[in-house]
Amino acid sequence: MLVAWGVFARQIGLVRALEQVRIEQRTRDHTPQSKVIEFLVALLSGNAHLQDISRGPHPLDHDQAVATAWGQSGWADYSGVSRTLRLCTLETVATIQEALAQVSRPLIEREVTLALRATGVLVYDGDLTGRPVSPTSTTYEDAGFGWMDDAVQLGYQAVLLSVRSPTYGRLWLAVRQQPGGLVSATQTQALVQAAEERTGLRPRRRTELLEQRIDQKSQALQHAQRQLDERLERLAQTQQKLCAAAAAWRHGLAEVAGITQRERATHHARGPYSQLTRARSKVAVCWRRLYRRQAAVRQAQHAAARQAEKVQLLRAELPPMEARLALLLQENQTNRCPIRAIFRLDGGFGGGESIALLVEMGYDIYTKAYSPRATQALRRRVPADARWTHVGENAAMLAWKGLPVDFCPYPLDVGLEHFHTGPQERYAALLHYGAEDVTQDLPGWFDFYNGRQTIEAGIKEGKQVFTMHHLKVRSRAGLAIQEEFAALAANLIRWAAVWLQEQPTPPPAPFNQTHVSIKQLVTVAANTTAWVFQQQPEGTLLLRFDELSAFAGVELCIGSTWAFQLPLPLFRSDDFGPS
Repeated sequence: MLVAWGVFARQIGLVRALEQVRIEQRTRDHTPQSKVIEFLVALLSGNAHLQDISRGPHPLDHDQAVATAWGQSGWADYSGVSRTLRLCTLETVATIQEALAQVSRPLIEREVTLALRATGVLVYDGDLTGRPVSPTSTTYEDAGFGWMDDAVQLGYQAVLLSVRSPTYGRLWLAVRQQPGGLVSATQTQALVQAAEERTGLRPRRRTELLEQRIDQKSQALQHAQRQLDERLERLAQTQQKLCAAAAAWRHGLAEVAGITQRERATHHARGPYSQLTRARSKVAVCWRRLYRRQAAVRQAQHAAARQAEKVQLLRAELPPMEARLALLLQENQTNRCPIRAIFRLDGGFGGGESIALLVEMGYDIYTKAYSPRATQALRRRVPADARWTHVGENAAMLAWKGLPVDFCPYPLDVGLEHFHTGPQERYAALLHYGAEDVTQDLPGWFDFYNGRQTIEAGIKEGKQVFTMHHLKVRSRAGLAIQEEFAALAANLIRWAAVWLQEQPTPPPAPFNQTHVSIKQLVTVAANTTAWVFQQQPEGTLLLRFDELSAFAGVELCIGSTWAFQLPLPLFRSDDFGPS
């Protein structure tokens, strides 16, 4: 299958695009670009370690037929591939990302168009997955400690985005590697930007909601400023009273001193009601008053400082919101074909700011509550006679439509999930924002959200099939290239499966399926020997699997050209206005 995939990669222009990537390394027997391509082929063959290129059970660098299929004169030793990846820079990564995007764009745009025509909506799935390394390692660049695989570990985080495809089931749109301490909530904006860059489409921005939010913030700022003015005035009055109390105390002390001096001169006897006793009592009263006034000033200063911080925070929030509103208004003016799109995200993205950002950018959201306190608050709202709706084998739900929540500026549809496994019970809170009334179809809501298991299956596929749990290099750029190539490999195999169906001679089983088993193709078919025959006319290839292989007698006939038909655009020509 590596031969077949090589032919396909050349036909879609992938090999040519990678050969044009600039890498600062001298060429001896093999170009640095050829070694980068070899790294991609190694991932497609399921190599767990980089040294498997030369020392594995099926050494890739000994396979001339695969090299020829990928347009290369031969493959380098794994040590040469390692040196090339170590010399790659972040600029190299950006160039590779652009090359892969250019090659993938027509295939992705085709699936996006088919999805919108079939269902009228694009469904994006986003997630974060850990890439842990040894906790004592010091040679992985920019690795950090973070939450990975239900534990705090050293490593990296991969931010992943996929789109639901009518033809292929799932297509990866973007993957970015970040340090291990990254949290999901900080990547919402990046997911949206990646989705819109790769598809070229976006929904209508909900600018009216952002305008209302800005008005509410402005009113809150005005109210907070009035309270600050009142507290500053109260502070000034309290300070005046403190000054008066201090003056009275000092006057009393002076009076006591004068009376004492006179009594010493006249040898006057002191009684319980003498002038000196009364003066000392007055000084004690002034001292207690002064102490109270000092405490009142400190309290007024603290209240004014807290209110000033609140005012400063509100003032700092307004300019970014106003700038985002101006940008969203401009994007609406230039958006010729607004679409409907949905983001399905896990609970790590279920914070209030992440949800508000997606709402204002026009997306429907299906997610879970980030904080367990939200689930606890919902449990307290459940009446004793509540009627739960059965939504799964061991799951039931209650729901509230348009419920105001304290962590998000917009009301949300909220569903409380109840799971029971034997004596154990668990609760979770589902969140939704969008046009659909999900509270009227709780089983549908439950099933649709859990449909995001497709991205979790993709993450598992990356770890088990493309062995992403083994980081094959240690440089930051090399690790980023590995992430990009693993996502491309998953897409490439799915694209090639449909490409085989479109050959003049359709392939036999098990290669006659559109939704293929990636694991079977990589771990078995890509590592199975076959005879390669060059046929006429114009270089048609015939692949005949070895008689001792799992696909004994199976033949794949591959043409030298492939015509890719893009569907018609979603918008009409008159949508552009007069020319």
